[in-house]
Amino acid sequence: MDPAFVGLVVIILVALAFDYTNGFHDAANSIAVAVSTKALTPRVALALAAVMNLVGALISTEVAKTVGAGIIEPPQGNDGLEIVFAALIGAITWNMITWWYGLPSSSSHALIGGLVGAALAAAHGVQWAGVLDDVIVPMIVSPLVGFGLGYLFMLALLWTFRRAHVSRANRNFRTAQIFSSATMALGHGMQDAQKTMGIITLALFTAGEIVSFEVPFWVVLAAAGAISAGTYAGGFRIIRTMGRRIIQLTPTGGFAAQTVASSVMVTTATVFAVPVSTTHITTTSIMGVGSTRRLSAVRWGVAGNIVLAWVVTLPAAAAVAAVAFFVTDLAVG
Repeated sequence: MDPAFVGLVVIILVALAFDYTNGFHDAANSIAVAVSTKALTPRVALALAAVMNLVGALISTEVAKTVGAGIIEPPQGNDGLEIVFAALIGAITWNMITWWYGLPSSSSHALIGGLVGAALAAAHGVQWAGVLDDVIVPMIVSPLVGFGLGYLFMLALLWTFRRAHVSRANRNFRTAQIFSSATMALGHGMQDAQKTMGIITLALFTAGEIVSFEVPFWVVLAAAGAISAGTYAGGFRIIRTMGRRIIQLTPTGGFAAQTVASSVMVTTATVFAVPVSTTHITTTSIMGVGSTRRLSAVRWGVAGNIVLAWVVTLPAAAAVAAVAFFVTDLAVG
């Protein structure tokens, strides 16, 4: 059997493994708040998130094209396959480290950091303008938007329902959280599953299996299924961090945070086609909602640890990917 074809199959399987870890690593984005407010039980919430992740992943492939063709120069041949493989190893390694410590870091930025690190190690071209415009700028802007909109939307809800009966309002917002959780999972599928689609398509293009950067339908189905399965497996360490350790939200606050975060995710996927971090947006939306109570209500020490994980994700994943490329190149060479 052709070694290049075997290498391609291995890369596709590793990419789907990354997609699976992305699912259970980021399951908290969709359900942590709904579980913490008791709007949904954990398993029901995970099942809902898994289904809606699947649906979201089938809607669009624009983010996949940005990740696969807009971060590094599309490579060719065996060196190109080694770059893609090393990028995936870097991303998976960082995902597992942050999952172990319960830190909601960005799987998206881990993957992008892996691509950049592997490309640099191979002395291959990086599209720095694409990294800046499609990664760095959205990485800075989207959390600020999540925080600001979370704060303002929660204020609007508090003012609108200021005369409502508290227990009745809480009951109604728990019901509303079922729909906001579903929308969150839809947005996550539209964002994160597409990043794996982009990597697999990049590998197919590199191996010469496709002649243009169009995502094959079987890749869409495979990536959607992998992230959905990973989501159902759940990442309870991170669910605890996002659902309780940052701030304990009310059902109204949970609905507000999820509505804002899902709106930002869907908009960036459909309108701008940029790969934003669902983790960053969800976390800062929770912080923004919590800040309406009082600034001290947010556990800023926990929030600081999360932000630190965000900052080091790109270089850490890049470093691991660079090492993985050198090791793979030695083994193959």
